[in-house]
Amino acid sequence: MQGWKWGKPGRVGVGARRVGGVEGVSGRVLVVDDNEAIRRLIRVNLELEGFEVVTAADGAECLEVVRRVKPDVVTLDVMMPRLDGLRTAAQLRAQQQTAWLPIAIVSACTPADLDRGESVGVDGYLGKPFEPEDLVALVRRLMVKRQRESGKFR
Repeated sequence: MQGWKWGKPGRVGVGARRVGGVEGVSGRVLVVDDNEAIRRLIRVNLELEGFEVVTAADGAECLEVVRRVKPDVVTLDVMMPRLDGLRTAAQLRAQQQTAWLPIAIVSACTPADLDRGESVGVDGYLGKPFEPEDLVALVRRLMVKRQRESGKFR
């Protein structure tokens, strides 16, 4: 499982498929990546596991879409046109309506990217290329974290 690291205590990394005893966790995921093939790959893998998936092609589009679709989790690539993933994460954290939103970086990250991600409050990391089960496990863990913090389990 190369490419991810634990953040501060309480942050979520990739783990087992069964999370917190909850196998059938579902919810809405906003997938943000400038590569259409990667967006499609992530979408298919998450939809096969029961998640509803909405996509955006870059950080600027993410900031528009997040207000409309109100996702439970956001995945961000780092290197994107207009607004990169780390600046997008920082803007999401700075807005009261999205400050609580679990954010995962799904990207070929450098150590500097990981440090910057941690400093803006990213909740999880998954390096590209990735195994689909690692992606699903990360999103499930973030979804459980979100649902527990909000007090709503679906």
